[in-house]
Amino acid sequence: MKYIHLIILAVLLAACGGGKKTASMQAGGDTVAFKYATQISVVKYDGFAVATIKNPWKEGMTLHRYVLVPADKDVPQHLPSGTVIRTPLKQAVMFTTVHCAMLMEFGKQNSISGVADLKYIKIPWIQEQVAKGRITDVGDGMSPVIEKIIDEHPDALFLSPFENSGGYGKLDDINIPIIECADYMETSPLARAEWLRFYGMLFGCEQRADSLFQSVDKSYHHLKALAAKAKTSPSVLLDKVTGSVWYVPAGKSTIGQMIKDANAQYPWADDEHSGSISLPFETVLERAGESDVWLFRYSSDHDITFGELANEHHGYDQFKAYNNKEVYGCDVERSPFYEESPFHPERLLNDFIQIFHPEIEGLAPLRFYTKVNH
Repeated sequence: MKYIHLIILAVLLAACGGGKKTASMQAGGDTVAFKYATQISVVKYDGFAVATIKNPWKEGMTLHRYVLVPADKDVPQHLPSGTVIRTPLKQAVMFTTVHCAMLMEFGKQNSISGVADLKYIKIPWIQEQVAKGRITDVGDGMSPVIEKIIDEHPDALFLSPFENSGGYGKLDDINIPIIECADYMETSPLARAEWLRFYGMLFGCEQRADSLFQSVDKSYHHLKALAAKAKTSPSVLLDKVTGSVWYVPAGKSTIGQMIKDANAQYPWADDEHSGSISLPFETVLERAGESDVWLFRYSSDHDITFGELANEHHGYDQFKAYNNKEVYGCDVERSPFYEESPFHPERLLNDFIQIFHPEIEGLAPLRFYTKVNH
């Protein structure tokens, strides 16, 4: 047993030695300072960079590690483990509308060679390019047409990871790097927006992305400071019944944080979850029935009316905001809510402040929400 212990100890020491070698190599790199983002870290070395994305659902675990190597340089020897990405990416298949909009803002729209879930991409230019055959529609995001993706020879696929997804099926087998866009799991709006900097590194427009984020950051704090001076702090109810439940943003969600930054009261502000909470109608009525303002998102080809709301659910007329006609809707079909708000939270914050504090002057007009008419 003594000798067995010695052998195990020798193996462990050898493993530790290997770990030290990697650690010393990483210690020689320059860590990119992220101001808000907590789910990603980037360290730059001579000839490559390492981007590590945390697993949002398993604390202390890594979701994915990427090794970024400039395409005009040889791949260095002894790279750390991870998915090698040759930068800048020239062609990519995008699975989300927000990341398509981001590339257009980078001026890299010609890098979009394919898209999934086209019906959810409300960007006219993308729709036109697909119609002209310049961008390929690869089908449903949950079960894309693999052959169409392979035919495009993309440098990477951009898609959103989900908890317990069990991988990406056939996409895992076609030897095309998958960029897992976990930005939506950040718990503050500016933390999510800061992922612009990582995406800028991938597409060779790091300075442009950094500059864009700095502008977003500055505007957001300017608006937050304006809201803080408001003399009132109204209470806010969000979204509406879907099927048999009411999904409300959790207290630690980016929307929950923005309600606070807009100097308003949110009934679920003390909730510790991120994402959404599913609740029965009665619970929402009990907790938020006296809210001063009601904001919700909907999907339609026309502005929703109070009559349509009443027909959707007989209980809406029990809410104070409904009876006081302080109701605002965001039609996601005709507004760029999903395209813009994740990486431009300052634009959504402006809407919130405009609605909650109409006395504040100098704000931009409403961009996403409109007041519901009779």
